[in-house]
Amino acid sequence: MRVKEAKQLCADFVQVPARPERYAAVSSRMMQALTSVTPDVEVFSVDEAFLDVTTCQQLWGHPYDIAQMAKRKVQYATGGVLCSVGVSGDKTTAKYAAKLHKPNGLTVIPPWEAKERLAPVPVTQLCGIAKGIGNYLAQRGVHTCGDMVHLPIGELARRFGNPGRRIWYMAQGLDPEPVTTHVPPPKSMGHSKVMPPNTRDKTVIEMYLLHMSEKVAARLRRHDLEAQRYLFGLNTQQGWVGGKPRTVLPTADGKEIYRVGQNTFQHCWQGQGVHQIQVTALDPRAMGRQPDLFAAPQQKRVALNHVIDGINQRYGEFAVAPARLLDRSDMPNVIAPAWKPQGHRQTI
Repeated sequence: MRVKEAKQLCADFVQVPARPERYAAVSSRMMQALTSVTPDVEVFSVDEAFLDVTTCQQLWGHPYDIAQMAKRKVQYATGGVLCSVGVSGDKTTAKYAAKLHKPNGLTVIPPWEAKERLAPVPVTQLCGIAKGIGNYLAQRGVHTCGDMVHLPIGELARRFGNPGRRIWYMAQGLDPEPVTTHVPPPKSMGHSKVMPPNTRDKTVIEMYLLHMSEKVAARLRRHDLEAQRYLFGLNTQQGWVGGKPRTVLPTADGKEIYRVGQNTFQHCWQGQGVHQIQVTALDPRAMGRQPDLFAAPQQKRVALNHVIDGINQRYGEFAVAPARLLDRSDMPNVIAPAWKPQGHRQTI
């Protein structure tokens, strides 16, 4: 929760720095332990995963026994971390079951009992049905999962498309969504940073812009990606200002991203107070395009960035960095909601 809310509940609570690198390392060990149970593992977040044990029951036995084994493996791999497991015939019901007896529970809802067990449950307790969809359903008399049978599936389909059809089935313990092991390529890659409230100093704002530009660029290069379309945004008291310009050529060079960001802010920022900055690559694609005939200076930058990345991977983020970043914020990074131990989304 937010610090302000926490202080209202406990005025003398102790605030300590986060350790995202540690969380990511433990998460990786956790997911590796789960893949020793079944290869069909879908990483859902830093501490959640779906397992399809359909193909390994002859090896490991009943799903309940497999769930107990998974709990033991997670605890051993992470040095004692407890976890709650839900077992059922579909992802949504299993996730709901996992919430029932935290922090060390194991709940089984047989597929043939799922509809009945979910019937009295508020629809907003199901994963994926947030306040917005919940209000839409409530306006149509759907408050619990059992109410869903009175709403035609076609009405949800007209409003939400295929996700609407899935919601209709989810409420009845029949979620058709399979466990997906493939991590799709990212549709965007970005970083944002909160700065001191009402910042108007152009030098400070440009330092944050350079910081975020270099972070996005390093992340793109780490996954052999580059982009040509970028989002640059400043969050002010009047709302977000910024733009979505294009670079001349696809790039993963922080210096070039920063230059385009500077030009963008010159046209949209009028000196108002800023409290957050955002830099996002909107169209990341794999490197390997045909090089420009006249891009010799750019190739030198590519070689330089390769050396800098190697040093920073060995000695820590921004061990080598532009001198202007010496005064950057030292707040720790955060783990992205879509963090994955493997693939493009492995980032903090």
